[in-house]
Amino acid sequence: MAHIIVDAHQDLAWNMRDLDRDFRLSAYAKRKAEIGTSVAQHNGLCMTGLPEALLGRVAVIFATIFANPQRSTYSLPSRHMYSTPAEAHQIGMSQLDYYHELADSHPNIALIGAQGDLERVLATWQPDVPFEQHQVGLVVLMEGADPIREPKAFEEWYARGVRIVGLAWSQTRYSGGTAAPGGLTKLGRELLEVMASFRAVLDVSHMAEQAFFEALDMYDGQIIASHSNPRRFRDSDRHLSDQMIRRLVERGGVIGVVPYNAFMWQPEQKPARKADAPLSRVAEMIDHICQIAGSARHVGIGTDFDGGFGAEDTPDGLDTVADLLSLAPLLAARGYSETDIAAILSGNFLGVLRTALP
Repeated sequence: MAHIIVDAHQDLAWNMRDLDRDFRLSAYAKRKAEIGTSVAQHNGLCMTGLPEALLGRVAVIFATIFANPQRSTYSLPSRHMYSTPAEAHQIGMSQLDYYHELADSHPNIALIGAQGDLERVLATWQPDVPFEQHQVGLVVLMEGADPIREPKAFEEWYARGVRIVGLAWSQTRYSGGTAAPGGLTKLGRELLEVMASFRAVLDVSHMAEQAFFEALDMYDGQIIASHSNPRRFRDSDRHLSDQMIRRLVERGGVIGVVPYNAFMWQPEQKPARKADAPLSRVAEMIDHICQIAGSARHVGIGTDFDGGFGAEDTPDGLDTVADLLSLAPLLAARGYSETDIAAILSGNFLGVLRTALP
């Protein structure tokens, strides 16, 4: 079976606007250009690029809008940061403009905002379609909702293609988040009501545990965790306890595992070298979620590649997104069927999109 990949989390626009990493260029070309620069020093070896995505059969990417807060206990070095809703809005719109530019400028990139868009992208991956006609489809995901100036303003983002929203990164006006415990705010509850009216997908990655459970109790739309790992492997509020995983499964959610070494081992266990970080650890995390769920229908991949770390901080065997298909034989070795492997690599997140997209 010729598998495809759905990657539920890549910070493509942030990389362009803050690091000058254009998705249209090869990861290797960007690495060469960054030799000796602060970008390489602070963000590691670039892993994403359109050529590698096409080679690795990455058919769909949940491409993020990410505005970095000026004051946060949990932040990345960024060229553009915000301290007001207006500044967050400006950053977010600039990143959304980039996604429209990508789709308008390159025949192998398409924006996915509706069922028909999704099926047209997937049709380019049929066996009889030449390689040069394959397309990478981008579904826009807002990571941290502060660019939405007020709940009713979500309509303008939806009209321009945003289909998935995570209320938190760290603390936002809408929700507690990573390293910022707390629940949903009044604005957060109002935003969920507006999102539900558009049948938008809620991304609970980065939400503080209290906010996570409150959101699952009140939101009746599709829910995912685009890029989160089980706390059994990395015990922090950034990840999901077994109880949180069970609640997501009960709600029909899908969890995207993150192949980032700092998220896959407890600090005292983290391998010192890439060569000592086996890719089989990713399959082990996937299997843990499947055992809790009782099936392979609630897990996928959300790499977070080029989200502040690079290839040197990922498992041995991963150099760029072109290598994600290496997970297939590891899952097969654990006894997963071809049908289950296809679900994990792409089908589970495709099911979310087919349910939620207009």
